[in-house]
Amino acid sequence: MLRHPSLKVVLIEKEKSLGAHQSSHNSGVIHSGLYYQPGSKRAKLCVSGSQAMYAYCKEKGIPADRCGKVIVAVKESELERLEMLYKRGIENGVRGLRMIDGEELKRIEPHCYGLRAIHVPDTGIVDFGRVVHAMAKDATDMGAHVRVEFEADTFTDHKVGNHTGTHIASSTSKLQGPITVRHLITCAGQWSDRVARQSGGVEEPSIIPFRGDFLKLKPEHTHLVKGMIYPVPNPAFPFLGVHFTRRINGEVWLGPNAVLAFARAGYKFSDFNLRDLWEAARHPGLRKLVWKHLRYGLGELYRDLVPAAYLEHLKPYMPSLTIEQITSGPSGVRAQAIMPDGKLVEDFVFDIPAGRSTLHVRNAPSPAATSSLTVAKEVVETAEAKLGG
Repeated sequence: MLRHPSLKVVLIEKEKSLGAHQSSHNSGVIHSGLYYQPGSKRAKLCVSGSQAMYAYCKEKGIPADRCGKVIVAVKESELERLEMLYKRGIENGVRGLRMIDGEELKRIEPHCYGLRAIHVPDTGIVDFGRVVHAMAKDATDMGAHVRVEFEADTFTDHKVGNHTGTHIASSTSKLQGPITVRHLITCAGQWSDRVARQSGGVEEPSIIPFRGDFLKLKPEHTHLVKGMIYPVPNPAFPFLGVHFTRRINGEVWLGPNAVLAFARAGYKFSDFNLRDLWEAARHPGLRKLVWKHLRYGLGELYRDLVPAAYLEHLKPYMPSLTIEQITSGPSGVRAQAIMPDGKLVEDFVFDIPAGRSTLHVRNAPSPAATSSLTVAKEVVETAEAKLGG
């Protein structure tokens, strides 16, 4: 709307409020761009997006804290991967990176054990739920309309003047009539594959929901973590691993793990949706992924059910941590894009169906919240170039 103030914009949301899922059910970390493949959209958008996010939060008065993080090697076998990660961060242009020894690590995180670590001072924390609502206010102040509780599930071609647009209807939102648009941009998170297929998009990638459960330090023990403590990623496993994350409200979260969710909005073990589970179970990519990482997956499930086992994955970084110092925490659901061959889609994916003025954001992986402002710019520039007038 800043570029095209004459446009009439409507934002459609299936839930009662904006940002009800991944945008608010996340660790609240403003990432620096260290982990991602140099040259990838993920790396470029994160490095620039983090600075844009800090600037936006300052402009809007949203608390954001550059508390920094350390990525810690606790075993000799991790030192080579730590060095490679450091070089990747330098190549990506991450600011302020330093390789530190165990003694300096103790000065930054007194209760953390490690042989060596990367100190990433530019990593920070924010409440992304507040960011979402600030962005929505910006949009409505410029004339955008927001429709909540409108689950779009029918998309048909429709003439808009001399152009072919899209007629959008909802079979579940009886109180709201359909919408006709000239251009359509979708970013449906957990439901991005379904919405794309319903409106002309390609079949793959598919979304498989993975739930991540956190533990928390009890309030009287939050002093044990000053910023964030992360593991060295193991490329043999599909997810990052447990870490210690200070929150903007002062809480400290421990985790998450990663287990298959039985519903796309399955925040609890008991949450179940037959359609969601059936689609996941019949997808060949998930079956290949499960078979490849069967032992790891069973371990994650065991740790999900047994907090003492979860604790054992945390203790290498904080040997003094005890079960009495922790309590159960929240959970989130990751919209994991996967291909039929079992490969996880690691980068942003945009899909523009042939013959339609439609752009689908098919995959927006972490650090999508950090990168949201620069992702928005990328989406707008892609739409300008590909969708026409």
